[in-house]
Amino acid sequence: MTAPRRPRRLKTTPFDPAEYLDDEQVIVAYLNEVLAEGDPSAAIAALGTVARARGMASLARSTGLGRESLYKALSGDGNPSFRTVLGVAAALGYRFNVRATETCSYAPPNRRRTSSRRSAAVSSR
Repeated sequence: MTAPRRPRRLKTTPFDPAEYLDDEQVIVAYLNEVLAEGDPSAAIAALGTVARARGMASLARSTGLGRESLYKALSGDGNPSFRTVLGVAAALGYRFNVRATETCSYAPPNRRRTSSRRSAAVSSR
């Protein structure tokens, strides 16, 4: 009778999406897909992934921010300012565009026209 075989250990390496972001069209599609999900943390992390794919050290020089600060800010746990996000995007050669969705859940409040006092003051000028 032979001893039972031990299963071989499977060696794995952590998945790093930055390794696959080697084409501009792929990067733009990746960022747009993550942004469409609407999760701010995922969007920041995706921007960080693109930054790592492009080279964090050169991005740090372009933005004037420290490399370590960028790693921290652009991680999934980071909370960068909007200024930082726009600066990083610009340094990477991207900009954000806003467009209306098909269904808008926001209804602007009814605004009153200028008060009669203000209207009178404006017309007397």
